[in-house]
Amino acid sequence: MNSLSSLAAVLLMAGRSTRMGQPKALLPLGGMPLCRHAAQTLVEAGYGEVWAVLPPGETGDAVRAALQGLPLRWVTNPQPAQGLLSSFQAAGEALWAESAAPAVVFTLADMPLVRRDTHQALGTVFGAEQPAAIITRYGEVAAPPTLLRRDLLPRLHEFPPSDHGPRTLLRELGRELKKIDRPAAELLDIDTPEAWAQAQQLFAEVTPGAQDGP
Repeated sequence: MNSLSSLAAVLLMAGRSTRMGQPKALLPLGGMPLCRHAAQTLVEAGYGEVWAVLPPGETGDAVRAALQGLPLRWVTNPQPAQGLLSSFQAAGEALWAESAAPAVVFTLADMPLVRRDTHQALGTVFGAEQPAAIITRYGEVAAPPTLLRRDLLPRLHEFPPSDHGPRTLLRELGRELKKIDRPAAELLDIDTPEAWAQAQQLFAEVTPGAQDGP
């Protein structure tokens, strides 16, 4: 059985994109919106459920339209201005109520280079050890995807608004927190126009002739 088939994945894309100046999820990259790269990776990895956290209003409607045709379930974060943790909280509340998945993997729409192998590695470690949480390290940097066991979802609401996701919760777990190591090349986080230009160059090298302008 696929190690991810019993797990849920959540694609977070309700952020304010303040450094980019426009909705990151809708940026064109390699011929399709940025958010669709990450969404397709989750679907193809074999998760039993894939959820998408959207901002309210017109931007959320546009992101939903960009992801049409993929087998996703939807959550709206009504207060994305409160920071990244608010998207974790909105997703955690929805999955606690509507999903029986024993663990949830949270990932970001603006990290398009994260591969299916990374998700499979998370599933393998969880299947073997059932840890409370698993974080991903790219060299010396820890970043999503992040796995949380189901029983931790209610605890996301114990913490005040933050742009750092569940960092405080993860620190409290001690030995219950596991880590996987992945290639540093997967770390690219498209938060600025410069990072977007870098991503366009990387995709152009993989797919000659595919270019997207600002």
